[in-house]
Amino acid sequence: MWSAASAPDTVTLASLNLQQGTDIREMKFAVKAWSKGRARVGVLQLPNCPQPIETPALLLSTRKGLPLFISPDLLPSLPSPDSYLLQTSPLHFLDGLSTKTISNIGGLHEMLGLHEYAFAAVPRDSIVCLPECDSTNKIGASFETPCGRRLIKPVWYMEMISSMKPNLWVSLADEVPAWVSAKRNKTSVDRTVRWLDECIKLSPGGAVFGAIVGGADVEERQRCAQEVVGRNVSGYWIGGFGLGESMDERLALLNAIADILPPERPRQICGLELPEEVLQGVAAGIDLFDSTYIYHLTLGGFALTFPMENIQRHETNSQPSDVGSDHTKINLRATVYRKDTAPIVDYCSCYTCQNHTRAYINHLLNVHEMLAQILLEIHNTHHYLSFFHSIRTAIKEDKFEQFRQTFIDSRRKHLHVTAV
Repeated sequence: MWSAASAPDTVTLASLNLQQGTDIREMKFAVKAWSKGRARVGVLQLPNCPQPIETPALLLSTRKGLPLFISPDLLPSLPSPDSYLLQTSPLHFLDGLSTKTISNIGGLHEMLGLHEYAFAAVPRDSIVCLPECDSTNKIGASFETPCGRRLIKPVWYMEMISSMKPNLWVSLADEVPAWVSAKRNKTSVDRTVRWLDECIKLSPGGAVFGAIVGGADVEERQRCAQEVVGRNVSGYWIGGFGLGESMDERLALLNAIADILPPERPRQICGLELPEEVLQGVAAGIDLFDSTYIYHLTLGGFALTFPMENIQRHETNSQPSDVGSDHTKINLRATVYRKDTAPIVDYCSCYTCQNHTRAYINHLLNVHEMLAQILLEIHNTHHYLSFFHSIRTAIKEDKFEQFRQTFIDSRRKHLHVTAV
């Protein structure tokens, strides 16, 4: 828990110039196409972004506002405008600049010089700021952060939001894993709804996404969704996933929530990372996803290789015996790539595949050069953004379920052949 000395600057919300620049954070959203079921394509408009962004979309995970391995000068090499949504956690700045300093600079857009990008502020980032439900209490939510365990009060959280001036931000939530008791689930919903009211009361502007929790309890999820829908929010953030629930449990929870949420507002989710999980979320009507999957792949030396369009037609150059190969990715640390002069994916148009080979990246990984992670993150981000583009195309053509089933069947077939 923060002490008085370690807490953020105890400046009043008024002193953070809350009314300055609020126009940059206005948001508009509209659904443009539906496929069979709940899968949908929407358009997200943010004043500072050069073009509208189609959903389902990927929010690029960042550390203090920037992707972990991609520098600002390389961001334009990613597909535009799909790469213009950046997700960050205010908790990243606990060991950095004070809230007052960030506010005096003018917020994240001014501090980082990324005026055409949109920032989404979320307490949990699934990498270094993880919820710790056992230490959360009625005062605030507990998180494991780079500075150790911290108890975040709603007023402190809103001071950070006010200084950063993100385009959209998520209210503070009490996230719990799937195995907690019914009593703990009920408490998490009560706290999350109460903190939402406090956050709205202290809102500095921008689009607020109300947090929906409830663990693996369908009734509590529905109760939380009903409470949040009754508040003045711009969208919905569905939290508590990726914390121990099964795929089958998740399907029932997502469908129960989707039945309650109004269709005209965007829905963001945390904890669905794998391609199959993303497809499950899209089928339930989710619009925005995080991208910590890319970070974990890149750090492990893996490169995404699965085809996006006409899955049965495209074949990658991955070897069945490759260490870590599972039809979606290859392990470029494996010795089989030491003399492989092919790009990661033949038909990929990313900077990495257009300019470098598997052998070169294998060399960089084995000598521990940071350039390996830079090139891998560029490719993996580009590839995953292309995956989302294929999803949107399938929805527009009313072929999403076919696309989803073909993708899953293709991977199962590959795993079966490898096992045999």
